[in-house]
Amino acid sequence: MKTFRDKLENEIIVFDGGTGTLLYEKGIYINRCFDELNLTNPELVTEVHKEYVAAGADVIETNTYGANRFKLTPHGLESKLYEINKRGAEIARAVAGDRVFVAGSVGPLGVQIEPLGKLGFDEAKDAFKEHLQGLLDGGVDLIILESFASVPELMQAITAVRELNPDIPLIAQVTINDEGNLVNGAPLETFVEHVQTMKVDVIGLNCSVGPKLMLDALENIKPLTSIPISIQPNAGIPQNVGGRNMYMASPEYLAEYAKRFILSGAAVVGGCCGTNPSHIRAIRRAVQALQPSKRMDTGKHELKIHEPPQVKVYEKNEKSRLSTHLARKDFVRMVELTSPKGVNPVKELEKARKIFHFGIDAINIPDGPRASARMSALSLSVLIQREIGIETVLHYACRDRNVIGMQSDLLGAWALGIRNILAITGDPPKLGNYPDATAVFDIDAIGLTNLIVRLNHGLDLTGNPIGEPTGFCSGVGVNPGAINLDEELRRLDWKIEAGAEFMITQPVFDIRIFEAFLKRVEHINIPLICGIWPLVSYRNAEFMNNEVPGASVPAEILERMRKTESKEAAFDEGVSIARETLDHIRKEVAGVQISAPLGRVDAVFKILG
Repeated sequence: MKTFRDKLENEIIVFDGGTGTLLYEKGIYINRCFDELNLTNPELVTEVHKEYVAAGADVIETNTYGANRFKLTPHGLESKLYEINKRGAEIARAVAGDRVFVAGSVGPLGVQIEPLGKLGFDEAKDAFKEHLQGLLDGGVDLIILESFASVPELMQAITAVRELNPDIPLIAQVTINDEGNLVNGAPLETFVEHVQTMKVDVIGLNCSVGPKLMLDALENIKPLTSIPISIQPNAGIPQNVGGRNMYMASPEYLAEYAKRFILSGAAVVGGCCGTNPSHIRAIRRAVQALQPSKRMDTGKHELKIHEPPQVKVYEKNEKSRLSTHLARKDFVRMVELTSPKGVNPVKELEKARKIFHFGIDAINIPDGPRASARMSALSLSVLIQREIGIETVLHYACRDRNVIGMQSDLLGAWALGIRNILAITGDPPKLGNYPDATAVFDIDAIGLTNLIVRLNHGLDLTGNPIGEPTGFCSGVGVNPGAINLDEELRRLDWKIEAGAEFMITQPVFDIRIFEAFLKRVEHINIPLICGIWPLVSYRNAEFMNNEVPGASVPAEILERMRKTESKEAAFDEGVSIARETLDHIRKEVAGVQISAPLGRVDAVFKILG
């Protein structure tokens, strides 16, 4: 087995989740001293460690976070301090064997030290030594100092570790508030500045806040240090439900952020309060996707969503007409229509009727495109399906709803007959006509795809059964002309890993860019549908080229549009260009999505012939 430092140098390390969280889930109430369980119920502590090892953790933490004299005294356990810590290390060591590492967990003392409190620095250091001695004697591989809010207190803990054992690997972590500062209000930079001068192997953040704020903080501190960084967030903010604290961030959501932590420079990832083996299993899977050489010993623990026994998951050819076409490898033809800005959908329904009669397979309905306020895409989709009979693809954006609202909408959409969803993150409000509106972005398209997959397996966002499952055919967007194509393709891989069944590109104008993109996605085995936008004027071409991210209109096409002498001539030229694009890419893709510029569906009919 490699040493911890060797592993840190060459691999991403996955820590376990919340020990206290899992003990709480197993019926140990918060008024108990969790550390005492090392003596009174070692079997339960062993069970917790085993579940985290089975989930894929590289490191398990001892059940000793609060086992110092100040926190044990109210429970009358101060005389058992050494025994609790030594036994905690021995229990974890027995489970870990030579497969995983054991980290001795040490938290703050729970009392103020000078200058704010009466406890002196030397007294604090001595108290930490008492805590640490049992862990070291019990055989831990490393020490993790976690959830500290005071840098001076943390520095005393580091000094205590080094005076007892100068060589043992050491992780020093603080916790932050919603503003990204230490909980006591000090700037996070203070922590990095002081602690990186001491002999620590990893510095990091844990507890208090969820993944998004942790990512923001990581991006702030990464440029400040060359020391490896660890990130162990809570599973969001706890909600009191029936007297129990419930954390709402799903395993998939945490795993999605684990990938972002790693791509932003984190060397160690894991979980804190509210995380359990399901979260760690998902994080391990995320690490595996970014580091495929890391083998996982999952045993009988499958890294996939398990539907309840009574649930029958829809097969692809059962989900929708569109899904059936894609499964049969038919060339799919779709048209994009936008919702009206008011309450009257008559014009859109008439266009949908013409599209249906022409033989188009489905109509795409964007969800507040360019962050504009329009009739809900869901409402128009339902009206079109009920009154016209053509199937729709509902674009669903993450911008405007939290995960609770998303789940509610999706369940309602299924009940109303919607069968196809395009999961998109959504344009930020600043791009639209309400720039001061608040964006939610609880999750992005990757997390939304995960949520859809859970519903398709009869589970809600927290893994609870919902009865009859949904059977959405779920797609995602991709931009062949993205400025950072590597990042775009990484995100596409995550979307597919999350469960996407097809992808639709942004409008393609430059065939050379599209062909380069095709070479980059040759390994992907889900259907690719190409977006086509018929230009209607030279001004429209300039707008697409300069103001729509990733939409590159080649100079020769701009020149062709510039030479047109009337609106109708420009329209005809735009149709001709779109038809040429379709002819060029037809054999390379599973279908096309054609936009109806300015609502002119006749352009679609001319393009498709």
